[in-house]
Amino acid sequence: MPGLVVFGRRWAIGSDDFVLPGAFELLVRLVWWMGILALYTVHKGQFNCPGGGLLHSYLLVLLVLLASIICALSALVYVSMQGTISNPGPRKSLPKLLYTRLFLYLPEFIWAVVGAVWVSDSSVHCEKTVINAIMGTVIASWVIIIFTIIGVVIVFDPLGGKKTFYLTDSVNRNLESSQSGQLLYNVKNTATRVWEKRIRLLCCCIVQDDDHRVAFTSIAELFRTYFSDTDLVPSDIAAGLILLHQEQDKMESCPKEPEEVLCHSPSPLVADDLDVELENAAHYMLFAAAAYGWPYYIYTNPFTALCKLNGDCCGNRPTDSDITGSDRHNFHFGSILKITGLQYRDFIHISFHNKIYEIPFFVALDHKKEAIVVAVRGTLSFEDILTDLSADCEDLTLEDVLENGFVHKGITQAANYIYRKLINDGILNQAFTIAPEYKLVIVGHSLGGGTASILAIMLRNSFPTLRCYAFSPPGGLLSKSLADYTKHFIVSVIVGKDLVARLSMPNMEDLKRRIVRIVANCNKPKYRILLRGCWYEVFGGDPDNFPTELDGRSQDALTQPLLAEESLMVHRSPSYSALEDESHLNSPPQYPHLYLPGKIIHIVEESSSRRLCSSDIKYTARWSNEGVFSSILISPKMITDHMPDVVLKALNSLSQEHGSCISC
Repeated sequence: MPGLVVFGRRWAIGSDDFVLPGAFELLVRLVWWMGILALYTVHKGQFNCPGGGLLHSYLLVLLVLLASIICALSALVYVSMQGTISNPGPRKSLPKLLYTRLFLYLPEFIWAVVGAVWVSDSSVHCEKTVINAIMGTVIASWVIIIFTIIGVVIVFDPLGGKKTFYLTDSVNRNLESSQSGQLLYNVKNTATRVWEKRIRLLCCCIVQDDDHRVAFTSIAELFRTYFSDTDLVPSDIAAGLILLHQEQDKMESCPKEPEEVLCHSPSPLVADDLDVELENAAHYMLFAAAAYGWPYYIYTNPFTALCKLNGDCCGNRPTDSDITGSDRHNFHFGSILKITGLQYRDFIHISFHNKIYEIPFFVALDHKKEAIVVAVRGTLSFEDILTDLSADCEDLTLEDVLENGFVHKGITQAANYIYRKLINDGILNQAFTIAPEYKLVIVGHSLGGGTASILAIMLRNSFPTLRCYAFSPPGGLLSKSLADYTKHFIVSVIVGKDLVARLSMPNMEDLKRRIVRIVANCNKPKYRILLRGCWYEVFGGDPDNFPTELDGRSQDALTQPLLAEESLMVHRSPSYSALEDESHLNSPPQYPHLYLPGKIIHIVEESSSRRLCSSDIKYTARWSNEGVFSSILISPKMITDHMPDVVLKALNSLSQEHGSCISC
């Protein structure tokens, strides 16, 4: 649904978004009106107290005012219920009703002030019940007014005055005109500045330097590019995600073809290789999780962690290992010791230093596997988020390996930082001096997994036996040539429908188009989609079968966009790699297809329970390929499947199951 246009500007709310909030306010107003009516009826003829005359007039006017508001709200909710997301025609009278409702805030505000003055007047000596009722009325009025102001601030679109031009076909297509080209340039600049201000506001608590300013501009440009070519409001996106989730669940519930089942049956040799890698992954995931320090330890041991850490923090700080960065009270290092089970002397270097493009890591000796382990921490701070979002591509040239390959810019800079520390500061030399026969293993989860993968590529020539285990790495990481090269020494582990493992700009563009398509073609009102979707997510049941305009169309027609879809997707995003404009065909796309690193182990729930709360989950693992992760899947578990404790639990479950099978 295109954003609602009132007061000459576009707002981040649709004309069909007033059903649920309007119905809630209508319920409150009805209860309020009946309460005031009961109060007036009971105390009628008893307003002889000092100030009673004003009270009598106040109640009468309040009853009339509330009745007017109830009528306006009823009409507003009724009209907002009409039509569908992409068919706002039946709601064309809603702006006038909205003006009427907003106009009624003026007398309500005045009457709230009058009530506050009357309640605070010391000369009023009426019944305590009446005074308390009026005080409640005044408080309710102010609460509603304040929440309305907050709502207006939330749905305010800073670009609302310029959005109409920016999304108009008739103007921004003719860029041969210098005037229209300059106008479009100004609008894009304004949009980038708006996003940059939002990011600066979110990161106001961190010290900002030149790296931050460059990152802010780059990320703002990314968001501006991604959101500039659609006219969807947030509730449209929520409805689209709900519809996609139910559509996806319906497809998953369909029985698989026998050929498809046979394709997933691994050979005995491949299965043995998988079991070995799962056992290694379960072991090294402890190191990747330990890199998060005390937040992970307390999260996984909420009742006992603080007591255990407090007992250890009083001990002496280790002197054999090199520790940089802030670790107040020794909580981080104490947690790493608890999680890994290593001793003080096993750590070569620990860095808790954290800035944009500079993330914490540690180097330790793993005597059980005879390995020198470099564990890189995942996302845990605003600086890490900025590193994640610096999603531009840059070339990575490796001598004697590849001519070039594209990589994620922010994660590559983080890998460069750790590479310089390991090589230039002699950390790896020190480790191999202590244990020259050990092999090098690099591990990490999430951002740490992506950084570990690129770091492994950089170190591969110097350490040919190197191995890397990347747990839930970001999907948009390596170009195809680099991803194929890493299959010899990197293993990626993905659990379920992990969102991060599927995140890349082409995948996000695909998700946007899927949302636009399913929203534009659904012929049910938005409030029904949202209510049914909330019920489905919380209580389960069968996916709803929302009929769409796609039903009954021929296969050829399905490849062509519908009119409603074209109205919501105004022009093709410049970030999309499959640009149609001939002027861009010979230039590399800004966001090319990037892939997961190495060989991929995909772990899924054997008995696929869709609910968040489930016990005795049984997992199964298989080798997969990057094509499986070329589309974002919508699920309540798309976030939880990414969490390090869930990954560790799944790996431990599979490892224990394999161990019990061997013993049998």
